[in-house]
Amino acid sequence: MSMIMQYSNESLDRIQKIKKLQNSGLIVYANKYNKTYDISYIKENENTFGVGEAKDLMQRGAKNNIKTAGRMIAYHSHGKLAFAKIQDNTSTIQVCFVKDQVKFNTGESIVENFEVEGEEKTAYKIAEKLVDTGDYIGVEGELFYTNHGELTIFLNNFQILSKSIRPLPEKWHGIKDEELIYRQRYLDLIANDDSYEKFIFRSNFIKALRDFYHEKGFIELETPVMGNAASGAAAKPFITYHNDFDQEFYLRISPETSLKKATVGRFEKVFEIGKQFRNEGSDPSHIQEFTSLEHYAVYWNFEDNMKFTEELFDYLFEQLNLPKQIEIKDKSGQPQKVDFSTPWERVDYIQGIKNACGIQISNYQQGDEEKLREDIKKAGVEFAGMDEMGLATLIDYLYKKVLRPSIVGPAFVYNYPKTMQPLARTSDNDSKKVEQFQLVINGWEVVKSYSELVDPIEQANNFEEQAKAAAKGDEEATASDDEFVLAMEYGMPPQSGWGMGIDRILGLILGEDNIRDVVLFPLMKSYGEDSQQKE
Repeated sequence: MSMIMQYSNESLDRIQKIKKLQNSGLIVYANKYNKTYDISYIKENENTFGVGEAKDLMQRGAKNNIKTAGRMIAYHSHGKLAFAKIQDNTSTIQVCFVKDQVKFNTGESIVENFEVEGEEKTAYKIAEKLVDTGDYIGVEGELFYTNHGELTIFLNNFQILSKSIRPLPEKWHGIKDEELIYRQRYLDLIANDDSYEKFIFRSNFIKALRDFYHEKGFIELETPVMGNAASGAAAKPFITYHNDFDQEFYLRISPETSLKKATVGRFEKVFEIGKQFRNEGSDPSHIQEFTSLEHYAVYWNFEDNMKFTEELFDYLFEQLNLPKQIEIKDKSGQPQKVDFSTPWERVDYIQGIKNACGIQISNYQQGDEEKLREDIKKAGVEFAGMDEMGLATLIDYLYKKVLRPSIVGPAFVYNYPKTMQPLARTSDNDSKKVEQFQLVINGWEVVKSYSELVDPIEQANNFEEQAKAAAKGDEEATASDDEFVLAMEYGMPPQSGWGMGIDRILGLILGEDNIRDVVLFPLMKSYGEDSQQKE
């Protein structure tokens, strides 16, 4: 047995209970239950159902006007009375088992007693001895208020729907262990309402995104996750092997080239929400598998996408009832109040770097890596790995070091040097610049957009320059993509593209310290011998 599957004495006891019930002919893992009402609906509509008097219920028993189901998360008995809390996806409610009043639903019939391994047991005794916290039960009964004023279901009957083997953590109502939360998020969701609501918010956020795009006439597409080239962004890819084709493929780092190829095939407004994979380092703001949203709009330029971005955020804040002023933590964890009221400020990338450290980055061309490296060091700036970086990566890291941390925003950072983006369109007004912007919020890059390069000859040349950087050891250089250039040679319409990391923007809005806090099941290393799980 693997270490993760070792059991505590309590778990072994629960397994014996399951066997006892199964040997008695009971189906302890039901195939369905006709749950009539969510718990939140019951609590919000108590007057519709009617609320009985405890004294009367003790004498006559409960009617069956309430029927619901959930996980039992607490249980305590007081002689002839037992109280439990059950939890569903909407709320929790207390239920009351009364000796000589509650019945047992076998799934086939409702009985007062049930034989377990040759011994007749009352329904109350079954609840007391054979039902555990963590189990799912179905209940029927009538509402009443306890002496402490708590709305409670006085049970007519209950049914075991699913037995749990492992108990909830001893202090399940306050899980603090970060690794446990990430590895076993389901425990966190049971114990922590805030965590559960966070992922409800994530779902509503993505729904609102889709609603806005559909209102704006965009078509949602699905593009391949595996491809022949790791193109679309500057990042190190994950490599996998296709046994049938007998060749290596790459997990996509961006859906960009596929979505742009779709515009060649007459789609004019397209978007995709999906997973991307970048084989880079982990830290609280980066994960290797993440969710992004990208769109491409034919006949737009990057200025149109600035306006679109402001409209999108106005829509999201309105639909999700978010205040326009939110505290956003910077990369060091320091909170800063950010006002999302539009319009937003604009920051010139080239001029901003010059103001910050004195380096005019637009003066450097491919082949000037050594000169730029020397000038950066002369300016008193250093960062890890700079001796192996190509020109584009050097400039990017310089910006992240000297300019980005100072931007509170939301701000559109624009006017990027041409060497930075091999997929972006060169400015008509300045051949050293590309038409691009990034949305920066308190030092965080949230959105990237640019007028797309649709000239196949220039695109092929840019890919060739990136290949030279890769050959010199730059692992983040953009890979060549001949099939993308081929599609472009058939005529690609003018357009502007836009991309946003959904995990990052959610983490910022919700004030999380780690991007994994907004990812339901973040990837973790396998349990090692020192990570024994025993419950």
